[in-house]
Amino acid sequence: MAKKDKSTAHVSETPATAWLKSHGVAYTEHPYEYLEHGGAQHSAKVLGLDPFTVVKTLVMQDQDAKPLLVLMHGNRQVSTKNLARQIGAKSVEPCKPEVANRHSGYLVGGTSPFGTRKAIPVYVEAAVLALPRIVINGGRRGFLVGIDPRVLADVLGARPVECALAE
Repeated sequence: MAKKDKSTAHVSETPATAWLKSHGVAYTEHPYEYLEHGGAQHSAKVLGLDPFTVVKTLVMQDQDAKPLLVLMHGNRQVSTKNLARQIGAKSVEPCKPEVANRHSGYLVGGTSPFGTRKAIPVYVEAAVLALPRIVINGGRRGFLVGIDPRVLADVLGARPVECALAE
């Protein structure tokens, strides 16, 4: 059993943190007050972070309703047209919240790319991998984890894509 430091004792383990631990990934915990529909911009603001370094996990699907995850800067949108072209799909669209919850095993607003209910292909905006450090959802609403972004490609197996649109 890993020792918890007193400052993080209030954060319960999630499937995401269990996955990170099982893969030997070092992370920092960043709890914050969750705001419905606040998104990455809200968490960045309350945590005093640049929204470009807050990575959101988006559950999308292709034309055959096959799920995929897209990891994007908190202050950027996904060009679904560019994404579809790069991954060889006819089209890509966001999943409805109830479908996203079913695919990932997480509630929308608390979706992490780590420890999903089933294996889902993961794509990451290439510029995210160049950052020195990122924060990304830790598996529940109001909880981010800080990690080295190389974990996304090297451990999670996320494929880099270039599909960001300015917000």
